[in-house]
Amino acid sequence: MENFYTFGLPETLVQSLDRLNFKTPTPIQVATIPIALNGKDILGSAQTGTGKTGAFGIPLIAKLLSDQKSSALVLAPTRELAAQVMSALQDLLGRNSPIKTTLLIGGDSMMKQMQQLRMRPRLFVGTPGRINDHLERGNLNFSQTSFLVLDETDRMLDMGFSIQIERIIKHLPKQRQTLLFSATLPKNIIKIADSYLNQPERISMGSTSVPAPKIKQDIVHLSEDEKYPQLLNQLQQRSGSIIIFVKTKFGAEKMAKRLRGENHQTDAIHGDLRHSKRETVIRGFRNSKYRILVATDIAARGLDIPHIEHVINFDLPQCPEDYIHRIGRTARAGAEGEALCFVTPGDRMKWNAINRLINPDAPAMEASKRSGAKKNGSEKRSFGFKKTFRNGGGKRKSSGGGRVRAA
Repeated sequence: MENFYTFGLPETLVQSLDRLNFKTPTPIQVATIPIALNGKDILGSAQTGTGKTGAFGIPLIAKLLSDQKSSALVLAPTRELAAQVMSALQDLLGRNSPIKTTLLIGGDSMMKQMQQLRMRPRLFVGTPGRINDHLERGNLNFSQTSFLVLDETDRMLDMGFSIQIERIIKHLPKQRQTLLFSATLPKNIIKIADSYLNQPERISMGSTSVPAPKIKQDIVHLSEDEKYPQLLNQLQQRSGSIIIFVKTKFGAEKMAKRLRGENHQTDAIHGDLRHSKRETVIRGFRNSKYRILVATDIAARGLDIPHIEHVINFDLPQCPEDYIHRIGRTARAGAEGEALCFVTPGDRMKWNAINRLINPDAPAMEASKRSGAKKNGSEKRSFGFKKTFRNGGGKRKSSGGGRVRAA
């Protein structure tokens, strides 16, 4: 069995891994770390929750420990993901590490960041917009930055960061190591890889359009009016931490308020919150201060909280790929989890798009099927793994393993 000792890592890094109780590398770490340690560029794609941060973070820290003059830069699409990556890398460095770090994200004090930059950090993690702000002010010097990570590159491009990324890379040495990770690899990602990477090794860990294998997925066909009562019913039946996805910022706040009125421990996260407030909300959820987090798609990627047991899609996402990222908040790093979708008659097109992504051969949701909720009450279906029924007592019974497609 592979373990971290076989990679020939620096002793201080091995000690950090032991302290963090990291015993066995995940498949993407097994595939990525040896190649990265040999100094090669990597073009990687993997499902969410597979240990990607460790896959690039461990060789990054090894590089900083072995080359005292070098520095490293990690670009991430959102403040939350950047902060999470920084936290993971600081854990790998250890508390007494002489290697200074700085997190460069919007919403944080520019003055505070400038003070950190004066301390000559060797590890930079941030979002493209704020890093460009510092470059334009002359606060940053990447002339010794020999290790670059582009994390969730597809999302950075979706958010319009392509020009900022290009500007940043112009400030980096041409002789560097670059690791690019993306959930999907469309033509624009391949084009960026051709421009920024030098003969990269291609690493792919399974299909990124297929959910993690230990997520049991269910759907409920119902009317719009039935959604909130059905949500309360589901919350009563489920134990453990739950994240509920809704489509709007206003909807997230409204939902959290209604659930608190029902005596559920709940908070909300969305794009209108200040970064400090978002961090407080995430920290509270991570520390189990409350059981339910209501979120927009701002939390669909990068939120790594191992104890999330259930994901409920109260509203379907606009983009089918975001469904994969949403439900990937559970069943992290080989754990088990459950995902539930509410599908109304008005969601037919969205659901068909999601269904085609997951099951390319699945039939479309027919109009005749959509009347079930109105005639018979909400109709629950299961797909992907086990077929699940509800008996009169509300307990689950699972039939053996046939693949059931959502109608």
